[in-house]
Amino acid sequence: MRPDTPAENVDHTAEAARLERTAGLYPEDAEALLLRAAAHLELSGDRPAATALYDRLLSSAAALESPSLVRALKASNLWEYGHEAEARAIIEGIRVTAPRDPAPWVIIAESLESHDELEAAAETFTEGAHLLLPAPGADSPAPAPSTHALLYGRHRVRRMLGRPHDDWDTLADSLHTSPVPLDELHDPKRVWSLGSDNPAELQAEISRLRAELGAYREALSRPFPVAVLHWPAGELTELLSAYPTLSSEYPSHETHLSTIESSLRELSSSGTANLGIVTGTVPSYEAFAASEGTTPEDTTLLPQYATTLASRGRAVAWPPQRGSECWCGTEEVYGECHGGSEA
Repeated sequence: MRPDTPAENVDHTAEAARLERTAGLYPEDAEALLLRAAAHLELSGDRPAATALYDRLLSSAAALESPSLVRALKASNLWEYGHEAEARAIIEGIRVTAPRDPAPWVIIAESLESHDELEAAAETFTEGAHLLLPAPGADSPAPAPSTHALLYGRHRVRRMLGRPHDDWDTLADSLHTSPVPLDELHDPKRVWSLGSDNPAELQAEISRLRAELGAYREALSRPFPVAVLHWPAGELTELLSAYPTLSSEYPSHETHLSTIESSLRELSSSGTANLGIVTGTVPSYEAFAASEGTTPEDTTLLPQYATTLASRGRAVAWPPQRGSECWCGTEEVYGECHGGSEA
């Protein structure tokens, strides 16, 4: 759940400094950039400097997209260099405020887990699951991919504690697609086998790890989604107000939404797989245009912007799963909105 930070062949200190400079140039993206910078500082071993960046974000006058995420990362970092009491206080504060984002829950639960606080970690994962996931059942909608880490983490900690499976664990098993089942992946004996002097046990564990690595590499090798750009109503109004020439691309918001659905259906019928939708914002689009050395009014920039967002993991799979909300943001079920037969 941390910002993406390549671990090899990177000067983490220099990369952190570069990201800080970039944040100064693009204040609208400062939160994401400074979180990545802090992650690089943690990897470099300069944890106090990472804490300073987290504090800088939390004391900023600008509203943060996810203050609970910043606090969770700060707590995890503090605990790693001896500030346990402060970390615990922050973690408890996050649990009390009950954020509606799964990332802070996962980070604080994993922090507790990494310090052998398994009971507290299990409770934290469970709190997050109850808050953010529908009750498991045959008629329940599929949980959003962003919440899967809650279920997997909860499954892992409960396995370490020797707890019997419950409905949440069964749901985690059903969502997990790796060739290695979660029960085996989270078996505490696997950790012990790595320290065994028995060659047969070591060879068996190496074979299992190779299978997991193969599945992971296969997932990484999948192409980015063929993504279509979606502008929410407010963003589209702001975009056209600032750049009126783009009205030829977007005559109206209703037309824009219909075009998205029809384009994706056409791509799907032609056999194109791995389709998705990315949501644009005017500030990030302007920053992207600046990085490309062109103007936001350049219509050829729009598909490039969509592809870039998809490559950063911002795409939401299309079509939504059965019973899920429509991608357009109306909070209606997809099948009764743009997923209807007349859409």
